[in-house]
Amino acid sequence: MKVIASTLNAKYIHTNIAIRYLKAYAQPDFDVELAEYTIKDPVMNIVTDLVRKKPDVIGFSCYIWNIEETIKVIKMIKKIDPSIHIAVGGPEVTYDVADWMNNIKEFDYIVIGEGEETFKQLLTELNGTMNMENVHGLAFRENGQVRINPQRNKLDLRELPSPFRFEEDIPHLSKRVTYIETSRGCPFSCQFCLSSIEVGVRYFDREKIKDDIRYLMKNGAKTLKFVDRTFNISRSYALEMFQFLIDEHLPGTVFQFEITADIMRPEVIEFLNKEAPAGLFRFEIGVQSTNDYTNELVMRKQNFDKLCRTVTMVKDGGKIDQHLDLIAGLPEEDYDSFKRTFNDVFAMRPEELQLGFLKMLRGTGLRLRAEDHQYIYMDHSPYEILGNNVLSFDDIIRIKQVEDVLEKYWNDHRMDATVEYLVTKVFPTPFDFFQEFGSYWEQKGWSRIGHQLEDLFNRLFEFLQSKEIADMDIIEGLMKFDYISKQKYKPRKPWWQPSFERSERSKLYQSLLENPILLGEGFLKLQLSEKEIYKHTLSERLSFDIERYINDGIIEKKDSVLLAYFDSSSETVSIFSGPLH
Repeated sequence: MKVIASTLNAKYIHTNIAIRYLKAYAQPDFDVELAEYTIKDPVMNIVTDLVRKKPDVIGFSCYIWNIEETIKVIKMIKKIDPSIHIAVGGPEVTYDVADWMNNIKEFDYIVIGEGEETFKQLLTELNGTMNMENVHGLAFRENGQVRINPQRNKLDLRELPSPFRFEEDIPHLSKRVTYIETSRGCPFSCQFCLSSIEVGVRYFDREKIKDDIRYLMKNGAKTLKFVDRTFNISRSYALEMFQFLIDEHLPGTVFQFEITADIMRPEVIEFLNKEAPAGLFRFEIGVQSTNDYTNELVMRKQNFDKLCRTVTMVKDGGKIDQHLDLIAGLPEEDYDSFKRTFNDVFAMRPEELQLGFLKMLRGTGLRLRAEDHQYIYMDHSPYEILGNNVLSFDDIIRIKQVEDVLEKYWNDHRMDATVEYLVTKVFPTPFDFFQEFGSYWEQKGWSRIGHQLEDLFNRLFEFLQSKEIADMDIIEGLMKFDYISKQKYKPRKPWWQPSFERSERSKLYQSLLENPILLGEGFLKLQLSEKEIYKHTLSERLSFDIERYINDGIIEKKDSVLLAYFDSSSETVSIFSGPLH
C-alpha cells in the first residue's frame, strides 16, 4: 500500500514536524512517503505531483494557514481518482469534526487530536479488514452516516520514535527551519488559544531530544525552533536545556523558544546573560494585552511588571533578540486601550514587535462565547475578527495601517536612529507616529505597490514634510546616517541630493588628507590615500553633532560633516563625524 503524508507549509523554509512523527511512528509496518509543498505553489502542480506518485492513501496535515488550499487540492484529487483514500488531521480539523465531514465530502477520514497512533491504526485497517470502529479518535462514514470514534488516551511521549532521522531530510537541514518539541500541552488557559484545551503538560525524553539536536547540528541544521507553548514552565528543565545548548552548539546555530516572560526567574536571565554566546538564542514572548480586565476575561494570568523586568534584563544583557506579540481585538480592548497596550510594550524597544489580530479558532472558549462580546469574524480561515462590541471594523483598519509601517520601519531596523527620534521628540507617542504614517501610507496607495530601500526613505521624508515638522534638518541627518550605516558598499545614488558641491567636497578631502585627526583617532588610523578617500568615501553636511546624539542623546546644533568609509575588502562601513571648518 502506497502511503503519502503531505502538507502545505506557509513558506518554503518551514518544515512540518507532524508528518514526520506520523512517518516515524508508522515504521516499520508502513513506509510513509513525505511530500511537502507551500501555499504559494499552484494547486495544479501539487495535484499533479501527488497523483503521479500513485498513492493509495494521502494524509494531509491541516492548519488555519493552509486549509483553504488543502481543500482545493483534495477536491481535485478526488475528481481525478476517487479511489485514493484521503485522511486529514491537525488542529484545524480536530474541532467541529461533524461539520467538516458533512461539508467536505472529499474527506474520507479525520484523525482527531494527537495523530501518531490513530493514523497508524487507520493504515492497518485500510490494509486489512477495513473495520474503522477499531480506530480510536477517527471520524469516518458508514453507510453514508458520519461516525466519530472516541479519542484514545494520550500517548507516552517518552516512547515516541524520533522524527528527525530520515536521510531524505539531510540535504535540506541547512536551508530550512527545523521544528522541535520537548513537551506537549500548556499550563495556562488563555481562551483564544488552542493550547488551552489540553490539560497539563507532558514531556518527551530529554536525553533523546539532546541526541536529536546533536544529530541535526551534525547534519547542518542552522535554525532550530522549539514549539513548546511555554518552554520555561519548569525552571530546572529550561536551565538544563539552555546549558546543554550552550555547551554543545555549533557555530552559526540559532535556537528559538516561546517563553512566558513573567515567570522567568532573574537568576535564569543572569545565567544566560553571563554564559550564552550572543545570537545563540532568540525569545518569542506573547504579551497580547496589558489591559488587566481584558486578560481576566480571557483567563490569562500575566504580571506585566515582572514581564517588563524579564524583557529589560534580557535586552540589557545584549545576548538575545526578543520578538514580542500583541493581539488586537481581545474582549473589551477598544482602540484607545489597544493604543495604551502598544505604547506599554513599545516602551521596552523589543527587537521585533508583532502586531496580530484576534483569530476565532475552532474549539477555543472565545469562539464558543463569541456572542458575549458581539464578535463578527470571517467564516473561513483564518477566522480573523471583523469587529466586536467595542472595536469597529474602521478601528481594525486603522490598526492594520499601524501594522504595515511597523513591520517596514521598526521590525526591519532600517532606520532605528530616525524612528527613535520621531517617537520620543516629535510625536506624542510611538503609536501616534505609526498610526499617522500608516494612514498617510494607505492614502497615497503605497500599500498596493512595491518598494525599494530608497523608496522607504523617500516616503517617510515626504510624510514628515507634509506635517511641517520643525527641525527637519535633524531628522534628515538621522535618516542619512541610518541609510549609510546599513550599506556594505558605497551607494551609487543615495535617496537625497548631495549637500556638497564637487569643489566643496574636494576642499574637504584635501583638508582631511592634510589633517586626518579632524575626524578623530579612528579615521586617523585608517591612513587613507587620496585615491581611497575619493573612491571609497561618502560625505554629507549636517547641522548638528551626530556623534554626540548617537552616544548621549543630546542635540548640539553646529555645522558638522558625516563621512562614511566603505571597505570593499570586508564589506563594512565606518562612519566618522567632526566639525565643519
